[in-house]
Amino acid sequence: MALPFTENDVYCTAFNPKAFLDAYFSDKVGALVNDDYLDFVLKQLVKTFTAGVVEGETLIDIGTGPTIYQLLSACEVFKEIIATDYSALSRQEFEKWLKNEPQGFDWGPIVRYVCELEGQRDKCTEKEEKLRQTVKDVIKCDVTRSQPLDSLLPNSADCLLTSLCLENACKDQATYRNAIRNISSLLKAGGHLVMMGVLEETFYLVDDYRFSCLFYDAGFVRNAVRDAGYVIQDFQVLPRPENSTHLISDYKGYFFLVARKET
Repeated sequence: MALPFTENDVYCTAFNPKAFLDAYFSDKVGALVNDDYLDFVLKQLVKTFTAGVVEGETLIDIGTGPTIYQLLSACEVFKEIIATDYSALSRQEFEKWLKNEPQGFDWGPIVRYVCELEGQRDKCTEKEEKLRQTVKDVIKCDVTRSQPLDSLLPNSADCLLTSLCLENACKDQATYRNAIRNISSLLKAGGHLVMMGVLEETFYLVDDYRFSCLFYDAGFVRNAVRDAGYVIQDFQVLPRPENSTHLISDYKGYFFLVARKET
């Protein structure tokens, strides 16, 4: 029996961002650390943002949540980053790190790894400070609306980045397709979409609360992005490791996509 869709407003009350970070991103014990998701996407992000193809003035991160890992390489090639999320709780957790508050999540091990991948292993402090300076705003976003961000003009971004967001915010495949079109209104023609996510997942747990996830495969993602007016330039898929034993989510793999907006 399919899990009922977790309505967006539930993320404003039941989603514990600190518990989410501890369960999925903690050094050595986080599920997405042990399952190689983080290693996979960080290497792809370094490659994407150091190749000189994806760069510009403004990057908008759609569904930032409480995480920073997806922005660590992007801050080297964009002058400003706008972080967004539907949940005020997630935005507040993100801002704890942004303001360097002591109770914020320790991203140190992941920052160090990215610096090593970029050949700057001794620049961890500088990396975090650069990202803090590059993030210019943290605002609410609703991908199910035709204008997801009230405070930003259409066609204002050179790059859209979204990680582990749309599959949680969309109740069905039609809503997912519309969500891609909605966020694409923020992107300039010729700009880039960088997406990361999980495949064939129906749920994930945070503090024993079961959140729904839209089930889809790699072919659906490709078609949805192409139908929204993009040319896909890179698409990588990695199956879930055979030795993965955790039961806090049931995904079968992950994907990384880079696409250029044509229309």
